[in-house]
Amino acid sequence: MQTLLLFGLAGFLAQLVDGSLGMAFGVTATTTLVAVGTAPAVSSAAVHLAEVGTSLASGLSHWRFRNIDWRTVGILALPGAVGAVLGAYVLTSLASDSAAVWITTVLMVLGLYVLIRFAFLKLGNLITSKRPGARFLGPLGLVAGFIDASGGGGWGPVATTTLLSSGRLEPRKVVGSVDTSEFIVALAASLGFFFALSQQHQLNYTVVAGLMIGGVIAAPLAAWVVRRMPPRVLGAAAGGLIVFTNARTLLGAAGASTAVIVLAYVLIVGLWATGLFTAIRSAREEKRINALAGEDNPAEQEAARSGS
Repeated sequence: MQTLLLFGLAGFLAQLVDGSLGMAFGVTATTTLVAVGTAPAVSSAAVHLAEVGTSLASGLSHWRFRNIDWRTVGILALPGAVGAVLGAYVLTSLASDSAAVWITTVLMVLGLYVLIRFAFLKLGNLITSKRPGARFLGPLGLVAGFIDASGGGGWGPVATTTLLSSGRLEPRKVVGSVDTSEFIVALAASLGFFFALSQQHQLNYTVVAGLMIGGVIAAPLAAWVVRRMPPRVLGAAAGGLIVFTNARTLLGAAGASTAVIVLAYVLIVGLWATGLFTAIRSAREEKRINALAGEDNPAEQEAARSGS
């Protein structure tokens, strides 16, 4: 019972972050499992099995709050499932430190780009009228699915980061669409691990149940948060989260000293805090200008039109 409650809390917190920012359930939950001594392949398998339930709940919640672009979901999910199956087989047979460093570097760069773009640039330059197409979403889904299964997490960081940085979709719809398509990816990864894992690697289904129950409970709250959070604040928070969560891997691979690690974290947190402060201030100013011009919040206008 204690194990169920502890991992239920871990699943709740992981899904609260994932459902509101479109990333980090797998990274957070897998890190927890590995830290308590679970083999990497078993950790990834357990997390993806739990994500079948949490991503379904999250998708339904985002659908309720109209955070989903179904065209994006349809194009992104199938290549993601293929990549996830391939990633599951790779993880059960080998591991590559150099690939992990490369992936982390790419995520760091994209996260920094998202943070700067949403926090410091003009909002009018953030979102274009051109939605992402199959040539963009297909390869993205394949790569994100592969990284997600082989690395124990990464669907959200790769897919959400890339879609946010493209500027082709509203941040809340990026989060909702990526979270919804994750159901197919998690299901495919779970099937891949089911066939690839040896009999010596047994899943702890109490842990899986805890992660799933906690995540399902958190999903509606996370979907409400992403609906209400201004795009600037959501983008800045997501970008900072990506940079912060990937810094440890890069610093460790580089053999950085404790002093360098502390300094790096201070700089990252300082930039993240500055970005969030600037984003909040800009969002308030834009809301004030819209109010003076007699315009309502765009998200509220869309909700009103959809509900009518």
